[in-house]
Amino acid sequence: QVQVVESGGGLVQAGGSLRLSCAASGSIFSIKDMGWHRQAPGKQRELVAGITSGGIANYADSVKGRFTISRDNVKNTVYLQMNSLKPEETGVYYCTADLARGVRYWGQGTQVTVSS
Repeated sequence: QVQVVESGGGLVQAGGSLRLSCAASGSIFSIKDMGWHRQAPGKQRELVAGITSGGIANYADSVKGRFTISRDNVKNTVYLQMNSLKPEETGVYYCTADLARGVRYWGQGTQVTVSS
């Protein structure tokens, strides 16, 4: 079992920045990839960024150059630095931890609101 807990959401003006954190606990040695997903109001949940255990990152095209995902394997924490935020990026941001055989754990989510 793995637990992931997000923090760092909040209200920010368009063009501003936020840094999300996700702390993993439990069977952390089983975790391979971690990621951040976003669900905007009325829309499907989508992948924002992911990172492998070796630190290889991938991003949704819409956030490339503005968001940075990073991972601290000592602290069992993954971060999402979000810069130049846009109002359409408002939503609930979820952290995920992937184990072997397709097992994925989700956090409860943290709300990000970008005002125009």
